[in-house]
Amino acid sequence: MKKFKMNSLIILFNTMLVVVFLTTACAQSGNKTTAKSGVDTPKMDIQTAIVSGKLDVVKQHIEAGTDINEKDPLTGATPLISAATFNKIGAAEALINAGADLTVKNNDGSTALHVAAFFGRVEIVQLLIDAKADKTVRNNFGATARESVMGPFNEIKPIYEMLQQQLAPFGLKLDMNELEKTRPVIAMMLQ
Repeated sequence: MKKFKMNSLIILFNTMLVVVFLTTACAQSGNKTTAKSGVDTPKMDIQTAIVSGKLDVVKQHIEAGTDINEKDPLTGATPLISAATFNKIGAAEALINAGADLTVKNNDGSTALHVAAFFGRVEIVQLLIDAKADKTVRNNFGATARESVMGPFNEIKPIYEMLQQQLAPFGLKLDMNELEKTRPVIAMMLQ
């Protein structure tokens, strides 16, 4: 149980770093360049587009040849990890269909599957399973995506509540009743 709590606290810390990243990213505007495809790169960066729910901008980034596996230097979050965090199903699907690398890990060693599982994103977990995401990958703390949802909900609920409070201004929506119900479902999906 100590290991579970430590993993949860580390996920919390890294998620808090996402807040700093998003605050910075949302304040920046990208440079408009033309990629090899001849499509202009959107002014809004891909991470901001994902969090803002701008699927058309995400698709334009894909078409323009933006590196869809680029990791944020502060958190290591890729666009797919951000889509999983903020439950942006359309963006996740577009990124997966565009060939996003499902094995890329953030700074705590979590893949998009770990993050989708932890945040109870059933549809994104299913998309990742269908895309053959490796369910056996362990993060830096030795946990698989399945193991990240195996602990008792009452022990992790305060962490979810803190994440909700901190990331709500960026669009994070967590329904505690739904999370409590979906964690065992996701654990079964990941068997």
